[in-house]
Amino acid sequence: MYDGSRVTDAVDYWKRREELKRAVHIVRARQPERFRWRKAVAAVSASTGPLRGIMRARIEEPVREIVLDLGDDVLKREVIIDARRVGVDFDRGEVLPRKTLAEIRSAARNNGVDLTRITRHLRLPDDGLAMVDLAGIIVVGRALGDHYRTKAQRLLLSVPDPDGPEQLRMHHRIIIDRADTDRAESQRWYAFARTILETPAVVSR
Repeated sequence: MYDGSRVTDAVDYWKRREELKRAVHIVRARQPERFRWRKAVAAVSASTGPLRGIMRARIEEPVREIVLDLGDDVLKREVIIDARRVGVDFDRGEVLPRKTLAEIRSAARNNGVDLTRITRHLRLPDDGLAMVDLAGIIVVGRALGDHYRTKAQRLLLSVPDPDGPEQLRMHHRIIIDRADTDRAESQRWYAFARTILETPAVVSR
């Protein structure tokens, strides 16, 4: 693979050949940025997730070192969350704020979301003072935001254009109202995920 290739293409090339060490080398050699480089790291993480034992450590640990050394804090956080989505944990308390279940419950109330939706996909502790898997909660929260946004878009596509020649019927207006409800729910989940990521933890590390 030639040096001038895009980082995503180069990583994909070595992934297809099951040579993940070369893919890691590509990630290490290229300039970190928030688009293609981030996607390339996510691709390496996705291939790392199914691995176990020493084979996994030989790929995961070098990438983790690269991520922790990033000077862009936003990029660092997003790469960590991308990895958590595929079951890889780059953050062991160094980057994301450490938060208790009580803090997560408070954020859920303040943003108007039902935290039990999270527990369908991720196990949370019983003790309100126990630390939570923040990256995992953000992944699920964003996924729920995506889910409701997609539902709203599909509903709106199923009704005539309000500015078009076809008259809106009663069932069309019901569908539009439902789409508005789903869009609002989507925004609440995105706000929840953003709040727990960006708000400093109450407790000290």
